[in-house]
Amino acid sequence: MAPRLLHSLLLAACMLSGCATGPDPRDPLEPFNRKVYAFNEGLDKAVLKPVAKGYTTVVPQFVRRGVTNVFNNFGVIVTAVNDAFQLKGSKVPVDIARFLTNFVFGLGGLIDVATELKIENRKEDFGQTLGYWGVGSGPYLVLTLFGPSSMRDAPSLAVDFVVSPYFYWDEKAEIRWAVFALDVINTRANLLDAEKILDTAAMDRYSFLRDSYLQRREY
Repeated sequence: MAPRLLHSLLLAACMLSGCATGPDPRDPLEPFNRKVYAFNEGLDKAVLKPVAKGYTTVVPQFVRRGVTNVFNNFGVIVTAVNDAFQLKGSKVPVDIARFLTNFVFGLGGLIDVATELKIENRKEDFGQTLGYWGVGSGPYLVLTLFGPSSMRDAPSLAVDFVVSPYFYWDEKAEIRWAVFALDVINTRANLLDAEKILDTAAMDRYSFLRDSYLQRREY
């Protein structure tokens, strides 16, 4: 389970009343996808969730908030690049202003000063860029470790990673992946409470997460 799956989990927790189950024409690979989903869930329960719980026990909430802010600020770079790819020239300066405001005045991004100043916060990725240029999403696809995606969005992850500060964090790959792992663990920890709500509802979690992801991407 990785950030894309985790954000879908949070969205699902906020949309309990809209649950739908059953065959979906957008998911022709459902038998395969369910197997990958089951693997991801097993890995999450065995490894990621316990690590996330330990992280929340050891790391104070205000520190976790700062870590979240830093990684959110990194994401603004990806948004700026994709806004440029989508020819949204008026949005790029706003993205840059948001990043620099938090980086310079927010102690490297630890404090979200830009939100207090009402600088717009948007999220764009290369999958959305391809959609902007007319590329269809294709069938729903569950990726090992990364979770919900599509035939269009899955390869786009590589492009977003290359333009992300992760890719240039350090010449040593182990440092780069350690930073990525911290992002995953911190994001998973932030969703522990939301998951409790999801666990109390009687639903087919696979179908619910799929529908939530596809609705969010369509929006």
